[in-house]
Amino acid sequence: MPAKAYPTDVLEQAQAVLDAWKEIGAKVAFGDLSSDMLSSDLTQATPLQSQMNTLEAQLTDLRNQRDALYEAIWEKVKRVRNGVKGSYGDDSSQYEMVGGTRLSERKTPARKKATAA
Repeated sequence: MPAKAYPTDVLEQAQAVLDAWKEIGAKVAFGDLSSDMLSSDLTQATPLQSQMNTLEAQLTDLRNQRDALYEAIWEKVKRVRNGVKGSYGDDSSQYEMVGGTRLSERKTPARKKATAA
């Protein structure tokens, strides 16, 4: 994702500038830019940010629900595999059918060479 063309605290900075601008003089303008224009933009940005925060909270809640459900599903998958392994053996075709690796098809673990001390 490319960098954004504005700082992450743009709303805080804009509010600080607007407050200072009003201290200097609200009628002071910089070209065609007035303090009312900046104030209007800030007024529009506030509900957008609030809505985004609400949606992010909902998304976080949905992710937590999904993670809990996936964990429960994974526990059931493991139970089924272990049940098949216990009933039919870990070298059976039934164990392979439920996603297990048959004992005869597993690689033998590689031995590490002992280092000379």
